[in-house]
Amino acid sequence: MCCPSATLAVWSSAWLSGSAAPDDVLDALAVWGEAHEVVAHDSATAAAFDVPVDGEGAAPPARLLASLRTLGITDGRLVLPVAGDVRGLGAGGPFASAALRAGEALVFADLGFGVVPRHLAEGLWRWTVYALADHPTTGRPVPEYVPLGEAEHGLTDAVRDSAGTLQALDVARERPGVRAELAARLRARPRPDWPAGMPGRALRVLQRAEEVAAILDLAKADEPGGAVSASGAARRAQALRPLDDAVRRARCAAVNESVRLLTRTSESS
Repeated sequence: MCCPSATLAVWSSAWLSGSAAPDDVLDALAVWGEAHEVVAHDSATAAAFDVPVDGEGAAPPARLLASLRTLGITDGRLVLPVAGDVRGLGAGGPFASAALRAGEALVFADLGFGVVPRHLAEGLWRWTVYALADHPTTGRPVPEYVPLGEAEHGLTDAVRDSAGTLQALDVARERPGVRAELAARLRARPRPDWPAGMPGRALRVLQRAEEVAAILDLAKADEPGGAVSASGAARRAQALRPLDDAVRRARCAAVNESVRLLTRTSESS
């Protein structure tokens, strides 16, 4: 569920905490594609992570894991940026641009690096490591901390409010076979395993976010829904927008809370 960056965030934390093996991380990533490779955006980052600069070859993902341990990185946090909401990306620059294009990234704020995945071809993903650009006033970007309970309630509220708004606009309608379509979409999504230490509430929130995301996908595929005018279609899209925001917020909160707990387990052992 969610995205490759979420898988790497949680499983790399499990490995760094001693509750997973490197092969467990690689097996989890294989759900997204059979092959993964790692490069760096610039020569300084390449030297820090012991991987080639983009365009001069690529390293296996095991090299990235080894470098995370060598550098003492434990604070990987998921960000899911979209146009208009780029929190956690810092002051722009190559990392922010790449993360925005991908719609996802993993931020290692303490040491000032970020990793962005890109789907190159069927079964092949490339992960590029970037140096983070410091903001002139706020400094190094730090992903927003959202309590898991707050994100869970926000998702529930967004579902209720959006449904009510669509009904009030008289642009909500059921399509024949929609339940079967929804079930098929959920079955077709990658379903990565999670480590044994994954908190149950985080899993529940991720599952709920996945269900709402599948409903959103159906709604967008069915544009303009029951709307019969351009203004009605615009209001329908506006009613659905809070759901998009709530899904991203819930996914980030669930993944980052899992990383926090796994890291805490490592520090207390």
